[in-house]
Amino acid sequence: MSVIALAVLVLVVLIHSVINPPRTFYMGQEARRLDGIDYAWVPLEGMAPAMARSVVAAEDANFCNHWGFDMVAIRAALNEGSGRGASTISQQVVKNVYLWHGRSWARKALEAIITPMVELIWSKKRIVEVYLNVAEFDEGVFGVDAAAYHYFGTSPDQLSGVQAARLAMVLPNPKGRSASKPTSKQRKRSAQILDGAATIRRDGRAACFED
Repeated sequence: MSVIALAVLVLVVLIHSVINPPRTFYMGQEARRLDGIDYAWVPLEGMAPAMARSVVAAEDANFCNHWGFDMVAIRAALNEGSGRGASTISQQVVKNVYLWHGRSWARKALEAIITPMVELIWSKKRIVEVYLNVAEFDEGVFGVDAAAYHYFGTSPDQLSGVQAARLAMVLPNPKGRSASKPTSKQRKRSAQILDGAATIRRDGRAACFED
């Protein structure tokens, strides 16, 4: 990567620490495929606190304690012979906002460069806020604002703990899971996330994005 390209990248990341990023590349793809998507930006303060805690508990419980890569999760995934569960919220933000979906060494290399940059420039609160606004919750449904209305007919600041946990539950497979009509297995997973959200609040692992 050239010095100029790196400087431009740093500038873009710096700008997005205060100015909301535009619709992602994947959102654009889905908007063209579906002839439109359901999406509206909402600040973290406009979401029920349980939403951020739920998504961190579900996706990256050590979010407050790492610098973009969860080395414990990576080692565990390598020992199991799989990359499953090793991607942090920071990495997912970088993939969604700056890169493209799919598996390739080029994308992974760029992700490895940009993720520490985002961690250095953005606050943890900003990372969670952006993630919750660009994540896909159902086909054509992006961000917590759209998801709250789509699944529960309510605004994101009125989500209950159970509703927040169910929204977090769909994230690994948004096109194959439903927050409003979960299966028994998905209800069990939601209950685990609800407990996990309470745990990270209690033990301080939510402090970095709630202070």
